[in-house]
Amino acid sequence: MKQSWWASLAPLGLLAACTWLGVVQGCGPGPGYGTRSRPRKLTPMRYKQFFPNFSENTLGASGRAEGKISRNSERFNQLVCNYNPDIIFKDEENTSADRVMTKRCKDCLNRLAIAVMNQWPGVHLRVTEAWDEDGHHPPGSLHYEGRAVDITTDDRETKKYGILAQLAVEAGFDWVHYESRYHIHCSVKADKSEAVERGGCFPGWARVTVAGGKQKTLSSLAPGDRVLALSGTGQVIYSQVLLFLHRDQEKQSLFLSLETAGGHRLVLTTHHLMFLDPDCGHREHQAQFASRAKVGDCVLISTAGGQTEKSRIVSISLTESMGVFAPLTEAGTLFVDGVLVSSYALLEDHNLAHWAFGPLRLLHSLDQLFWRKTAKEEQSACTKTEKQFGTLTASDKASINKHDNGSEPLAVKDQEQCFLEISDVHWYARLLYKFACIFLDSNVFQH
Repeated sequence: MKQSWWASLAPLGLLAACTWLGVVQGCGPGPGYGTRSRPRKLTPMRYKQFFPNFSENTLGASGRAEGKISRNSERFNQLVCNYNPDIIFKDEENTSADRVMTKRCKDCLNRLAIAVMNQWPGVHLRVTEAWDEDGHHPPGSLHYEGRAVDITTDDRETKKYGILAQLAVEAGFDWVHYESRYHIHCSVKADKSEAVERGGCFPGWARVTVAGGKQKTLSSLAPGDRVLALSGTGQVIYSQVLLFLHRDQEKQSLFLSLETAGGHRLVLTTHHLMFLDPDCGHREHQAQFASRAKVGDCVLISTAGGQTEKSRIVSISLTESMGVFAPLTEAGTLFVDGVLVSSYALLEDHNLAHWAFGPLRLLHSLDQLFWRKTAKEEQSACTKTEKQFGTLTASDKASINKHDNGSEPLAVKDQEQCFLEISDVHWYARLLYKFACIFLDSNVFQH
């Protein structure tokens, strides 16, 4: 199957579009969709509270310990030193050990330092403990790997520590604990951990509502299907599935499972965008990473009358499942198992992500307009080839494999080509992420 005519031109269009990334801001679907988002009010973390609400060494938080790192170990070379002048390092050992940490920890700490100065002008972030080489912590502590820090503000005003903990969550630390009256404990995943792989999806068994009111699993969903979604004006509509940003039938992944008071259960990866209302009031729902969801937050669910209503989250847990699927709709939203979610992940700005995928939607529309007949013929050819190949006996397949001097049979090549575009991560999403890393502030990404 020949590549669509626009596939070779898309990178040029994307390059032009990405130069304007950052000029678009907005809020999520609901009343006021498309207006400029308001700053989120910080809620101080309570004493002894930790976030997320999992044990530090679980996959949902910072992950298991990988072993103590000493100065003479090979892994020590993977650690970095933090010489940020806006951070005060206690360094009571006079060995600069408090400056030693993983790169991921350093990046989070540097973001937090900026947030502290913005929150309290003239106040700086203070690190009282980072990498531990002297055995002052319990076995298995992430301090031994440079993945944990204990922090305060340099003025040591304990009344600020609840906000400081919340700022640490916002800065991207994978686990934050208001551990002591005198410091906040923060930690991160290992730099090479599988848990920090990029992407955002749903399991294959998750269901959507297609035109006509029938339910369909994401694993059986196909481009061209129309699924229940929410328009930019807040109307419940059926929106066409353009393609899959990520589709992998065999990938085993960790998901968040959120259950609502109305009996809905949404399962998705932590870095996928969903629409949350922390107050369950009359505010518009904001697009946030699923990892930010808390018990008591409200989500939007679809009702039988084609309307939406709020439903409160009553429990959050972790689950593992096979298969990852991320459909892109024309509207940029869809209802998965009755709960409104975004088509996008990784970038915590639904409007910006939807705008950035505009060139892909436009090119898809042009392709449908001018090459609809060709596309139908190719789809028919793919289906025909698949059916023909599926009816072959083992001996038939063996004889085909020997055909053409041992080359791969044409039927297999055609079949693989037909499914090439809907497997793994879509090329446009990969390219867009590379450009976004250049043009956008790293604070808007999932860390």
